[in-house]
Amino acid sequence: MNRGNRILLSCVYWAFVLYVFVPLILMILMGFKDSKFIGFPIKSWTLDWYTGVFADAEILSTLGYSAAIAVLATLISVAVGTWIAVLLEGRKFWGRTAIFGMTVLPALVPGIISAIAFRIYARYLGIEPGMGAIVWAHAVHNVPFVVLVVMARLSTLPKSQLEAARDLGADPIIAFLRITLPYLVPAILGASIFCLLLSFDDFVRSFFLGGYEPTLPVLIFAKLKSGMSPEINAIATVALVLTAAIGIWAERFTRRMNKDTKA
Repeated sequence: MNRGNRILLSCVYWAFVLYVFVPLILMILMGFKDSKFIGFPIKSWTLDWYTGVFADAEILSTLGYSAAIAVLATLISVAVGTWIAVLLEGRKFWGRTAIFGMTVLPALVPGIISAIAFRIYARYLGIEPGMGAIVWAHAVHNVPFVVLVVMARLSTLPKSQLEAARDLGADPIIAFLRITLPYLVPAILGASIFCLLLSFDDFVRSFFLGGYEPTLPVLIFAKLKSGMSPEINAIATVALVLTAAIGIWAERFTRRMNKDTKA
């Protein structure tokens, strides 16, 4: 690669970095503005908006509610997605393509259409709007991502390890628990964090299937109706920091797990 191409790629890279991070930095800074209105310049600074987030019982309750929904949806989607991935990977049977296509379909349907469909189906099944309906919709939407990640990991599993376990008398269940499952832990963890963040950030399905208690994205949307304010920036910043911390921890932990597996 010549010098001109390197300079071009470097410019494109830094332009992309600025495009992603500058709005986030501005959002964080606006949370320190000593005014109820968004705009520059910031003449005085305050921590009141951020301290107010942690002092507001409604916001903390909504944050915990969203986290509980995300955890439950993630547990369900990981269990179902891992089972489907193990069923499909490396096996040929009639209907495999159809099962795989139906599995990944929820990830391809536009969010608004998916939310409307879930709302209609929930009413048909008699499921009341609320936490259960949201968890159900989030879990169905997240399953395809678990399947794809786990299948990719399974495709690299050395077949010799399973064959050796079976030669030593291990039945399929024991071989799965002692060989396959430990090998899948990094992929399962990565998929779990991805699903957790997807569910926590999901607005459309939460809005259509939610009851009287809103999730954090729905609460932010409700506050936006009265106009943009530094309070909204502070709430969004706190959510951003929490999700970024979880993502960084998961990425480092997954790397360490991958190194241990290869060793």
